[in-house]
Amino acid sequence: MTVTYVIDGSAITGLDSFWDAVGEAVNGPGGYFGRSLDAFADCLGGGFGTPEDGIFVIEWRDHAHSARTLGHEETARRLERLLPRAHPTNRARVDRELAEARAGRGPTVFDQLVEIMTDRTRPGTLRLM
Repeated sequence: MTVTYVIDGSAITGLDSFWDAVGEAVNGPGGYFGRSLDAFADCLGGGFGTPEDGIFVIEWRDHAHSARTLGHEETARRLERLLPRAHPTNRARVDRELAEARAGRGPTVFDQLVEIMTDRTRPGTLRLM
């Protein structure tokens, strides 16, 4: 049996609301399903909350709204929060990515989330609607 997890993209106002939405879609009210890109990837790939022996689909409804709210501005906010905690060997890379996001260039948080879902699940699992 295929389980369908629905993310209501119209309710996404930023990365924090995305974490809330995906956590609740997978694990019910107040549910957790990662609160960082790495944790999210681990949850998708490691059987943390998804059916370990079943097939699941993620329907991201109104993904176009999410793409806007998880665009370069939100990407810059994420990188600004990350920069002070970045390992010294990673600070220059994070600083470059931050400059690109502030300039409206480079991958966005939305792009990164889609990439993680595509890379960590079987083909056809992510349905952008």
